[in-house]
Amino acid sequence: MRNSAVRGPKMANSLPITLRMYRRLASGLVPLAPALIKRRLKQGKEDPARVDERRGLSRDVRPHGPVVWIHGASVGEVLAAAALVERLRDLNLRILLTSGTVTSAAVVAKRFPPDVIHQYVPYDSPRYVARFLDHWKPSLALFIESDLWPNLILAGAARRLPMVLINGRMSPRSFPRWRRMYGTISALLSRFDICLAQSKTDAERFSALGGRDVVTTGNLKLDVAAPPADPAKLERLTAMTRGRPITVAASTHPGEDEMLIAAHRSLVGFFPQLLTVIVPRHPDRGASIAGLITASGLKPALRSRGELPTAATDVYVADTMGELGLFYRLSPVVFMGGSLIRHGGQNPIEAIKLGAAIVHGPHVFNFADVYEALDSSGGARQADTQETLVKQLGQLLADPTVRDGMQRAGSGVVEDLGGALNRTMTALEPYLLQLTIEMGAANA
Repeated sequence: MRNSAVRGPKMANSLPITLRMYRRLASGLVPLAPALIKRRLKQGKEDPARVDERRGLSRDVRPHGPVVWIHGASVGEVLAAAALVERLRDLNLRILLTSGTVTSAAVVAKRFPPDVIHQYVPYDSPRYVARFLDHWKPSLALFIESDLWPNLILAGAARRLPMVLINGRMSPRSFPRWRRMYGTISALLSRFDICLAQSKTDAERFSALGGRDVVTTGNLKLDVAAPPADPAKLERLTAMTRGRPITVAASTHPGEDEMLIAAHRSLVGFFPQLLTVIVPRHPDRGASIAGLITASGLKPALRSRGELPTAATDVYVADTMGELGLFYRLSPVVFMGGSLIRHGGQNPIEAIKLGAAIVHGPHVFNFADVYEALDSSGGARQADTQETLVKQLGQLLADPTVRDGMQRAGSGVVEDLGGALNRTMTALEPYLLQLTIEMGAANA
């Protein structure tokens, strides 16, 4: 299945100087790993019970037969792979899922079947990567979007591990930077058998950067099922907020919370019982957001403290993990965070699947095609300023007919843009067929 012309001992000599220097530096920094881990433990960025996984070690036993290794950076990438994981499990393939954040590990534990093995991706040192690959011996590697660790990729290629980039995305900010480092990025992208891109624009960028066999398959996030919600928790929240107009601000980032709090202060003059729910992208910001709310003269409540919104609560800070499905079901009006600041916007698909009318800021380049289709169809509205944010939210709170029309338009866009899962499975078919043959031979 692979072209082995650049494999083995010759590979190192063919690398650009940037990657050769990176490999030497990564090897030289191994003695500093304990200090790095200690610092990250203090910051809550590592699981103290699983730090050995960062060194390529594992307490889990490799299962018998082919193992499909899927790697994604964090929560968004891991969730994008959920439906794909189910399809692969239906073929009786064992799944190893790696990611780099504590929050993504918690999501895997909560949302994925217990037979899906989660490991923290090893630090990108040749020694740690070799340990990881020696232990797991994956049969196929699927890298999600753009989390491209050089030593991980180069070591996989050297072992003739079939590797595919899936749901590939190249942002408008990253593309010009990588063009200036063409030798480096092309040396990495050329190690993938095929690159499956989210959009035609992404495909053109990957091709321009040296990717081979680039195919546009669409965005897997469009095919992800709506997030679940605990029925008892939803019933309790609904009872506590019944009769109140509600807006949800999902996955907010620093710099946005102040604007949303100010919008609440403006809107409450028209909707006296308004409840704003802020769900920060990083839950550890909950206390600082509560401080902003208090300083503005409003009354907050924090979910992480076990508090529920009362009649006196102005802004509810939902600073917990894995409960967006709960809050999307609570309100028909959702502001998508990461879009008022230059983060690039968060994924609106889950909110739309649960019936939300979407408002977003101007910075949505992470999902440019999706937001463009939503805006042009009337399934979402853009707010460029504080004034327009208040105006858009106010109109949606005031007019159920407008909300319903937006919800129908948004659902239509999501349906039209779907199908990435089937196209991805079709592209992976030759690799999966080979693994099926191997399973049959092993069981004969």
